[in-house]
Amino acid sequence: MSFLTFIVILSILVIVHEWGHYISAKSVGVKVEKFSVGFGPKLFSKMHDGTEFMVCAIPLGGYVKMAGDERASCKGNKEEFFSHPVGHRAFVVVMGPIINFVFAYLCFYLIFVIGYPMLAPKVGKVMEGYPAQMAGLEEGDEILQIDSQGIDSWENLQTYVTHSQSGSLTIKLRRSGEEVVKEIVPRRETMTNIFGQKETVSLIGIQPKEEVIFLKYGILESFGKAGQQLWNVTWMTYKSLYHVVTGGIPAKDALAGPIRIFDVIRSASHLGFSYLVYVMAIISASLAIFNLFPIPVLDGGHLFLMAIEKIRRRPISLKLEENLTKVGFTLLMCLMVFVVYNDIIQMGWIESLKNFVGKLKQ
Repeated sequence: MSFLTFIVILSILVIVHEWGHYISAKSVGVKVEKFSVGFGPKLFSKMHDGTEFMVCAIPLGGYVKMAGDERASCKGNKEEFFSHPVGHRAFVVVMGPIINFVFAYLCFYLIFVIGYPMLAPKVGKVMEGYPAQMAGLEEGDEILQIDSQGIDSWENLQTYVTHSQSGSLTIKLRRSGEEVVKEIVPRRETMTNIFGQKETVSLIGIQPKEEVIFLKYGILESFGKAGQQLWNVTWMTYKSLYHVVTGGIPAKDALAGPIRIFDVIRSASHLGFSYLVYVMAIISASLAIFNLFPIPVLDGGHLFLMAIEKIRRRPISLKLEENLTKVGFTLLMCLMVFVVYNDIIQMGWIESLKNFVGKLKQ
């Protein structure tokens, strides 16, 4: 069932992405010859409106084949991709990632309406020697408000406390059905964040209780919440990639391939529908970001070449474009090999295999 869930979600994301290319191509008059979910041998297909819709044996991607989408084979017919102006072609290419962003937004909107899984703002452990212990906080206390800020989740609590610059915090909490107010002076400590950078934060010394709640928002309020969440995910992804390139974060810690994605989806499917939709939103946004990289064979690479064509008022030579495509494909394959190998290492499979072989030799 976990594998089936993985295939279904991956197929949904592929269909969403390729549908963006398909519908935009049709809208500007480009003929779409094939719409494939998966690669390799064709399992079955159906013709509709001049397009062959196919499902293939290897469910790790998909593609849309348009008439005349290779410069060398384009004959100049009006329904061919390369017969259209740069603006039309760029629109067709960019709509794949854009629709992935739209789909991610809709997923975020859905989970904010039906219930967003978060850790409850309850104290699970009070750390010795920290301000919370000195102020008398106890395990099981539910944080209701800090200063004038209402607290509805552990994430909300953590963000407010760590970024606090004030000398003291007024914390309203619920204990055994009664509301209690505590004054706490946070401790300032320098820590290493997820990007490998040193930063000074405020700490009070509490850890969360492992209790999950589902935050629900109104239909109108969820529009803004979903947009904010999509922005946060996109910003954090680009920030992480920047730190990978500059050496702040090891690539092995930041990049995940199909094996770890499968593991995440498997775990999310066991936790519930909201978790699964949330993960699907994250992957959809990540797919959009990845496809916008300026690497030939990716959507971003095609857009980069089109930008050069627009500036020069003519495309680069066919031979140069073919060479760049070969380089881009090679880089992509190297990246795929790296992430799959990294997944195997991170999942501990090689270490498990070594232990298994060691036991056989004994």
